Amino acid sequence: MKNRWLIALSAIGIHICIGSVYAWSVLTKPIMAQMGFSLQETTWTFSIAILFLGLSAGFLGTFVEKNGPRISGLTATAFFGIGMFGTALALHLQSLILLYICYGVIGGIGLGIGYITPVSTLVKYFPKRRGFATGLAIMGFGFASLIAGPIMQILVSNFGLVTNFIILGCAYILIMGASSLYLAPPPKEFVEKYLPTTVKTSNSMVEIKQYSVAEATRDWKFYALWWIFFTNITCGIGLLAVASPMAQEVVHMSPIAAASMVGVIGLINGFGRIAWSSVSDYIGRRNTYILFFLIEIFAFYALANTTEAFFFQLLVLIIVSCYGGGFSCMPAYLSDLFGTKQLSAIHGRILTAWGMAGIAGPLLLSFIRETTQSYALCLYVFAFLFIISFIIAIILKIKTTKKEKLISSKTIA
Repeated sequence: MKNRWLIALSAIGIHICIGSVYAWSVLTKPIMAQMGFSLQETTWTFSIAILFLGLSAGFLGTFVEKNGPRISGLTATAFFGIGMFGTALALHLQSLILLYICYGVIGGIGLGIGYITPVSTLVKYFPKRRGFATGLAIMGFGFASLIAGPIMQILVSNFGLVTNFIILGCAYILIMGASSLYLAPPPKEFVEKYLPTTVKTSNSMVEIKQYSVAEATRDWKFYALWWIFFTNITCGIGLLAVASPMAQEVVHMSPIAAASMVGVIGLINGFGRIAWSSVSDYIGRRNTYILFFLIEIFAFYALANTTEAFFFQLLVLIIVSCYGGGFSCMPAYLSDLFGTKQLSAIHGRILTAWGMAGIAGPLLLSFIRETTQSYALCLYVFAFLFIISFIIAIILKIKTTKKEKLISSKTIA
């Protein structure tokens, strides 16, 4: 039996490395200036990486389940490391296509495998606080940009873009490799003794069916969760993409103040993941997502109508906390509904929503902004999408609660 806190530290180590993808904006201007690429060409690199994160997590989740966290973690390390070194080569050769292939495709595959590998393992070490466990790992992904961003700025200014990726590639391989080598599932005896096979209701303990990934993807609840996950990311990532220019244009914040707000957004994104996932252990995942959407409906509507800088920042930070919480609560919600038998594979399938949302969110916002010359309509659209997700979350709660009561009554009988 390995120390579960060291397992948690290993999970955070992997997520802090791969989460550096969120610091890509730090490299945008240096790449444009040195390589001569346009803004759209440069930002597509990030979009491709997020797309392949979702696709690789979706299609390689079964690989993770079959081979275990150690081999999967080392595979993620290899892909992400090769992606970093390949990116250095692409920048040296000034090849946009090679940049897309190395950072977007190869690095994106490393992102997807690395994202799902530690989560299901960590859940099994914290059977009574699964929300807290997933929040620990995914918090690392949220905080990564705060760590990687300044480091990238220092490396680029002192050594150049190419050397930056070589140094980071070496560091990531060491950290991810060491973390992966420590990862291991808990002993079978621990799983049988502590891992929940039942969930508590008001009347009795209800047995949790252990779904295979094939069974889960045939269940309507999976697609309900996919939609609410997709909506939360689409609207959240769309807002994050324009947070700084929107603050300057709408509430007339200075560039320095807007940049400071972006830094605070990184903190709230990380803390929101661990805070909301811990809260979900007490109020339940179903209630947590209903609360997310209720908050975000009013927050996006209010954001479209505010002209005061303080309230603008407050609303953005509230939305970002729910955005981060949506990530960290999802693995535990999946384990509540589908069990932990093939959690990595099922979680991977859900993450395809992230890949789609990574493209849909910024494109939707930029299209509406350019068409209407205003951010307000887009924020109203986001609020409407959350109304739909709020209704779906309530239906999900009602339907699954009725099923639990039915099973419970049969158990009592």
